Amino acid sequence: MDYKISELVELTHVPKSTILYYIKEGLLPEAQKLKSNVHRYSEEHVELIKYIKYMQQEMGSSIEQIKGILQNKNQSMASSFSMLAPLMETLSGIPSTAKHYTKEEFIDYFDVEPALLEQLLNDNILVPTNKDDFTDKEASIIRLIEDYIEIGLDYTLLKTYVDQAKVMADLECQLQKQLCKRRTDENFSTLWKIMFETLFNAKSYLFSRYTHKGLVEVLQEEIRGKKE
Repeated sequence: MDYKISELVELTHVPKSTILYYIKEGLLPEAQKLKSNVHRYSEEHVELIKYIKYMQQEMGSSIEQIKGILQNKNQSMASSFSMLAPLMETLSGIPSTAKHYTKEEFIDYFDVEPALLEQLLNDNILVPTNKDDFTDKEASIIRLIEDYIEIGLDYTLLKTYVDQAKVMADLECQLQKQLCKRRTDENFSTLWKIMFETLFNAKSYLFSRYTHKGLVEVLQEEIRGKKE
C-alpha cells in the first residue's frame, strides 16, 4: 500500500520534518516520485520509522548508531553483527563507562582470592566477556559468594541459575533463528520488537512475577501456621 506524506505522519505519529530528515540521513529510502510534486511512501517506510522510534525510545540508540544498523538491514539477523550489536551490548550488562581489568589486575584491585576466582569460573558463576576481561560486575558476584560462604551457605541456587540460563539462552537463540526465517522489509520492525521485548520485558516480567507469587505463598503459609 502507498501513502502520502500526510498519511505516513498520521500512521507513525512522526512529524513530516523528522521523516524528511530520516530520508536525508539515509535512514529511510527515498519516496517513490510519481510526479515532480507527488511522492508516495510504502509499508517499508512505516516499518522502518517504527523501528527507529523503538530503538531511540527503548534502547537509547543515537541516529548514527541506527544508521549503521540499517545499512545492513538486508542481511540476515544471524550474519549481521551490526544488527545484533545493540542487543549484545544491552545483554552484556556492562555500561560503556565501565572500567575493564585483566585477570591479574582484577585480583589485585579487588583483593580477590585467586582460588575462589578460578572456582567460580569453573562453576560458570562468573561469565566475563572474555577470559582476560573483568569489570566490577564480576566483583559484585564474588562479594555475593563471599557472603554465602561467610554464613556457611552453599550457593547451589546460583549454580541452578547457571543451568537454567543455559537452557534459556538456547531457546532464545532458537527464537532468533525463527525470526530470521520470517524477515521481510514489511515486518522488519515487528521482528526486532519481538526480540527485544521478549528478552528485556517478558522474561523479567515472568521470572519476577513467579518469584513474587512463590514468596507470597510462603508468607501466607507462615501466617496460617501462626494462627493455628
